[in-house]
Amino acid sequence: MASIIFLGTAGSSAVVSKQLRSSGGIILQVGDLQFHIDPGPGALNKAKEYGVNLHYNTAILVSHNHVNHCNDLNVVIDAMTHGGIEQRGIILASKSVIQPLEESHPFLTRHHQNLVEKIIPMEKNHKVGVELVEINALSAEHTDPTAIGFKFFCPKFTLSYTGDTKLTPKLIEELNGTDILILNVPYPGEKGVGLNLDTSFAIKIISAVRPKLAILTHFSLEMLKADPLQEAREIQRITGIQTIAARDGLMVSPEGYGQEYRSPVRGYY
Repeated sequence: MASIIFLGTAGSSAVVSKQLRSSGGIILQVGDLQFHIDPGPGALNKAKEYGVNLHYNTAILVSHNHVNHCNDLNVVIDAMTHGGIEQRGIILASKSVIQPLEESHPFLTRHHQNLVEKIIPMEKNHKVGVELVEINALSAEHTDPTAIGFKFFCPKFTLSYTGDTKLTPKLIEELNGTDILILNVPYPGEKGVGLNLDTSFAIKIISAVRPKLAILTHFSLEMLKADPLQEAREIQRITGIQTIAARDGLMVSPEGYGQEYRSPVRGYY
């Protein structure tokens, strides 16, 4: 069995600081494996609220060093290891999260580095195997120059998470073959700001990649005002691809999306 659980869908700092949406990241469960992606503020509270035991995390993955993606990395490691009683788990993260870079410090503390089994700084095109799941680091262009996305090759489906990035031909190429595509789309319409996606860019990506399911998340105030549900409906109308706007607590059963049939989406969409 497999599940995708959204512990938060907040994007911009305004949405995170006001907690208009939570920001605890995304959980991917594949059999006995549990991956926690981008554990931002509130990861512990939302995991408890949505029935996720973070001690069962197999790996924590962090796309880049912005607070809304990695603020709770260390406390999630505490939960995963029972405060260091059990040395376990893998950290897969962009270099900026793990290593000191110019004008920034690593979010992963030295103490917490010693609590886990393995730490792997991931760069674009880096591949890592975790039992039956292969994880590829996707290209990203964002204000953190080491930012990446993640592509999970699971036994019954392939899932891609773009992280924060602008649209590039390289990214579309790497997303090919994706069954379930999770896009960080902070902005509606053609209102993208900086190195981020908006609805118009999401349409281009989805039209090119043709996943079986596209999920929008990581919303700014502008997107919340425009209504992510309406943006998702417009994307689905134009692309013909099933598209949903994630809400906090959304649970998706992904296995059927790797086959000819469709499995149910549970939660809000």
